[in-house]
Amino acid sequence: MKEKLSKEFIQKLSQKKGEPSWMLDFRLQSYDAFLKIDQPKFGPKLDFSFDDILYYKKTEDVKSDWKEVNNQTYKTFCELGVVDAEEKYLGGVSNQLESEVVYHKNKVADGVLFMSTDQALQEYPDLFKKYFDTLVKYHENKYTALNGAVWSGGSFIYIPPYTKVDRPLQSYFRIDTESLGQFERTLIIVDEGAELSYIEGCTARSYAKSSLHAGVVEIFVGKNAKCRYSTIQNWSNDVYNLVTKRAIVEDGGLMEWVDGNVGSGVTMKYPSVILKGNYSAGNCISIAYAKNHQILDAGAKMIHLGHHTKSNIVNKSIASNGGVSNYRGTTRISKDAHHSVANIKCDTILLDSLSKSDTFPKNIVENPSSMLEHEASVSKVSEEKLFYLESRGLSENQAKELFILGFVEDFKKELPMEYAVELNRLLTEEV
Repeated sequence: MKEKLSKEFIQKLSQKKGEPSWMLDFRLQSYDAFLKIDQPKFGPKLDFSFDDILYYKKTEDVKSDWKEVNNQTYKTFCELGVVDAEEKYLGGVSNQLESEVVYHKNKVADGVLFMSTDQALQEYPDLFKKYFDTLVKYHENKYTALNGAVWSGGSFIYIPPYTKVDRPLQSYFRIDTESLGQFERTLIIVDEGAELSYIEGCTARSYAKSSLHAGVVEIFVGKNAKCRYSTIQNWSNDVYNLVTKRAIVEDGGLMEWVDGNVGSGVTMKYPSVILKGNYSAGNCISIAYAKNHQILDAGAKMIHLGHHTKSNIVNKSIASNGGVSNYRGTTRISKDAHHSVANIKCDTILLDSLSKSDTFPKNIVENPSSMLEHEASVSKVSEEKLFYLESRGLSENQAKELFILGFVEDFKKELPMEYAVELNRLLTEEV
């Protein structure tokens, strides 16, 4: 039986996790904000009941050896390719099932901290508290407030100064329970001169009732540091994917989002970068493939505060079988961000007359020495091109596959090979 969200539920959750009193106070403060804040006034309609959501479910304690993990859990992650990927090319993994991390291993030495966020709160309380809720505030919207009230799991990473992690770290989030709410909290600190590549995967089993994923990600990129955060989101069509992801970059630093959205029934996700430092840079390359009446409302935000900053947004949208794939983004060059440059390019292809795509850009330049360029295009796969390919022996579906794979080629180049292969499969399996 689901326990409804309440102060009593939150108190029991915090007690169960053995949290310090300040975290309980934070959770209750977030819950009060959640009750007061309205649903977003933009984007797709969010048609589910908060009373139907299961807010916490723990399946087993975290293990560092697959032999000790529940056999069904092990089988699930094997089928997803996670176990094989760990052995081949990852420097560390954290796999979350439902509300808690069930398997974790850090193969990276040199003082790198990589653990569940719950564990970091217990073992590194001062470092944790210094950064937690400082970049994404709990009261920003209804779902940051909800996350603040009931967060569980997620990844905590700290890369010491001048440390370069030569193999990616990965977290994988899986929902296997009907109507589950997953509210992980990820906190990443890449210190001065350090480098990190982080990969995130997301899937869920399909059910008749809606599930909710409302994660929060905060990333701090130090002076002359680099961070790349790659996501392939393939939630089932009964999942509402409503996440807030933000990074802040110091002098000379670089933040890169590589963001793929091919799943969920409804997605609202706009990874953002605050270019605080002078000569800092931010890139976001993303794809969204909406099919079978999915609504993917995604994009990026770039906020230029330092001078001589650069940002680049490349967004690829595909829609078929009644899907809706929208770009929604903000780029702002502040008055003090002189001699800054921003580029935005949004391309969309529609595979049939049932589907649609819209672009909702907000571009602001507040000083005369900076430059912003925005380019957008929407095209439909022409009957002539399809006929030509079909005359060469391809079926209609095979011809559309070629269009899709060519359209997202730039995005695939940014992914590790194993993920690029998986993306090919996801993009073509339901053309």
